[in-house]
Amino acid sequence: MTPPVFSHGSLRLYLLKLLDETPRHGYELIQALGDRFGGTYSPSAGTIYPRLAKLEEEGLVTKASDGRKTVYRITDAGRAELAARGDELGRVESEVTDSVRRLAHEVRSDVTTAMKSLKAELASAARDARESASRVPPVSSTTPDDRTTSRLALQDAELALNVFRHDTRAALRTHIGSGRSFTSAQLAELRIELERAATSIKRILTH
Repeated sequence: MTPPVFSHGSLRLYLLKLLDETPRHGYELIQALGDRFGGTYSPSAGTIYPRLAKLEEEGLVTKASDGRKTVYRITDAGRAELAARGDELGRVESEVTDSVRRLAHEVRSDVTTAMKSLKAELASAARDARESASRVPPVSSTTPDDRTTSRLALQDAELALNVFRHDTRAALRTHIGSGRSFTSAQLAELRIELERAATSIKRILTH
């Protein structure tokens, strides 16, 4: 069984730490946790909001409406608890580091397994295509079966896309894991480049 990302009570303390850095609304807390884990972990709203409600009941955080959003702020009592549990917070930080490494390893293992499976499928498809070609008389000595060729080309394309996805995710995790920032401006630029690539692919397919 995969161990939990946070041990019992650790997420609650880590939320206080994030709110001590700056007031945030719920989605920003989820995003901040995702950033801390380099994209390998993102808690659900059902995980975050009940804990925020409990912290509010205990007087450790307050909330206020800011337009359509609810912003949470740590209270003096919350800061006092952080100060009193400084050693425990240090252990939580170590837990986060260990969890990032474990999750990154699991992601790499999953990708490696998927790549091996896809390569095996490609080899099987190529073998089937060769066997089919040997059984069916060719229309001409130089013209391959269009459907077989298209199927092999599609699987090659899917392999290339998986390699691209794996390499891009690895680059992002390495970037964030090295302590460098990944800003909203960089995310916006990344999305533009991905959309541009998607447009180019569609243009190639329509030729």
